[in-house]
Amino acid sequence: MKIIDELDLAGKRTFIRVDYNVPLDKSGDVRRITDDSRIRGSLPTVRYALDQGAKVVLASHLGRPKGKVEPTMSLAPAAGRLSELLDQHVTLVGDCVGPAAQEAVAALGDGEVILLENLRFHPEEENNDPAFVAMLASLADVYVNDAFGTAHRAHASTAGLAGVMREKAAGFLLRDEIKHLGVLLTGAEHPFVAILGGAKVSDKITVIENLLPRCDAMLIGGAMAYTFLKAQGIPVGGSLVEEDKLEMAAKALADAKAKGIPLLLPSDHVVAERPSADAAAEVSGLDIADGWLGVDIGPESRKRFAQEIASAKTVLWNGPMGIFEIDAFAGGTLAIADAMARNPGTTIVGGGDSVAAVGRAGVADKITHISTGGGASLEFLEGKTLPGIAALG
Repeated sequence: MKIIDELDLAGKRTFIRVDYNVPLDKSGDVRRITDDSRIRGSLPTVRYALDQGAKVVLASHLGRPKGKVEPTMSLAPAAGRLSELLDQHVTLVGDCVGPAAQEAVAALGDGEVILLENLRFHPEEENNDPAFVAMLASLADVYVNDAFGTAHRAHASTAGLAGVMREKAAGFLLRDEIKHLGVLLTGAEHPFVAILGGAKVSDKITVIENLLPRCDAMLIGGAMAYTFLKAQGIPVGGSLVEEDKLEMAAKALADAKAKGIPLLLPSDHVVAERPSADAAAEVSGLDIADGWLGVDIGPESRKRFAQEIASAKTVLWNGPMGIFEIDAFAGGTLAIADAMARNPGTTIVGGGDSVAAVGRAGVADKITHISTGGGASLEFLEGKTLPGIAALG
């Protein structure tokens, strides 16, 4: 797989698939980007192409418009923010294919950049339609994929376009994602500790199975922990449990024990009467009484988890420890972010809430690598082949 700096870009129409699927505040008249980290993540690749004198054509999706034009999912806010970050005007083209796109690309000068409108306004994008792929290919001399967040999707602008372009490469962001996440699977420095959270065991079970033989300890928090606790016969009150995954959780616990790998679960909890900011809450021991549900890991668990993180040379974290979006239940997640920041080794964070936590804790600059891809990073860590990456080979 080539990297963008191995290509000759001067004067060439360089189609860069970026991931500008950014969160938007839609409460007011003007849609405002609430987290521009994905746009910032694309800057090294975009700036490199511009500096090389390329005619840069950027393309992305935003949200799930279901194959039709949805004005609230226009990439206009992304074009505006990118213009500010580049200190260079970025024109938003009214469509990603057809006459508007063709004319905009034809008018591009060397070192200029445009952003095509939301790819998913066309159903052919997600269907990887060959005719749609051909229309996108007609806009480019060179193809660069820098959208790790969609690398697990075999869409027209990812696997499809890479499959038909002769000159193609990965961008710097995609390269860095593969480098840092790949180390976890092939050569992490030990001790290697994996921290997994979030709501569902079903979302992470394959990751657990793939990482267990590779790590020295695994810490599990978030709502998924209650499925593991219940599988051991521990009372969890009204906590969220995936009843149909109890057997799966029990098997993971048995596998960890057989391999001699500590799989640590919360030993205490923050519990509430309901998952609401105004609900009564308190700290509970290991057993959660009826009428209460776990909403965060407790102070003892935070201390135990932090000790494991401190002793590690490589740490992966994916998923919050509690209902992070409610301030009263965010303490455990923020404690993990702080422990990650204090670790002098290799620290890797993936997943939307985990990324938000390190940002909220003000420690993002102390993390070795922050992944831009939630679902893509999970599938990568499961050991799956990602179509968007495989097509670049």
